[in-house]
Amino acid sequence: MTGTLINAAAIIIGSIIGIGLNSKLPKRFITIVFQAIGLFTLFIGVFMSLKTNNMFLMVISIVSGSIIGEWINIDKYINRFGENIKSKFKSNNSRFSEGLVTAFLLYCMGSVTILGAIEEGLGGTPNLLLAKSVLDGVSSIALAAALGYGVVFSIIPLLIYQGGLTLLATYFGDFFAESIINELTGIGGLMLIGLSINILEIKQLKILNMIPALIIIIVLVYFFG
Repeated sequence: MTGTLINAAAIIIGSIIGIGLNSKLPKRFITIVFQAIGLFTLFIGVFMSLKTNNMFLMVISIVSGSIIGEWINIDKYINRFGENIKSKFKSNNSRFSEGLVTAFLLYCMGSVTILGAIEEGLGGTPNLLLAKSVLDGVSSIALAAALGYGVVFSIIPLLIYQGGLTLLATYFGDFFAESIINELTGIGGLMLIGLSINILEIKQLKILNMIPALIIIIVLVYFFG
């Protein structure tokens, strides 16, 4: 878990710097930073989604996962969680939950998260997660400057997700074949494309309700991939 803990610390440090900038930058600069993040997220999402080798399984996973997520209403509970944290810390940041969700998806949907967690789980030096920590730390400066305190609290779902993958890899490392990693990356890419649409304010999509697709694609690839 060392790599994940360092990753979380880097996000906290970067976020603190970004929050400091948030109070000093004119609104038009924050707006253009947010738009730049949206475009970059779109690029990363397209790049990742092309990793898939089976579009049929991708479609089944994202559609069925979205139906399950909508039924559970994951978006509602995660946003409620964000609002509860916001109220406890008496924050007046109107984009608190948005910052938490956006940062979590950006930090956790990439293949580096999966490969890095597997690398550390198998007992190796967490080189990938250390490199990811540098990138996340830098990007958290821009995210926190645009979205505020919510970015800091994205480390909570990050610790659960990324740390959970590390623990899974410790016991089931051989399970994560290249085909599963590629398809997980592809689904993550689709979700980042949706996130970029939200960031660019084209349309608001319930990306969190698509998260079950990450589990469904693993099952489908394992049996049919």
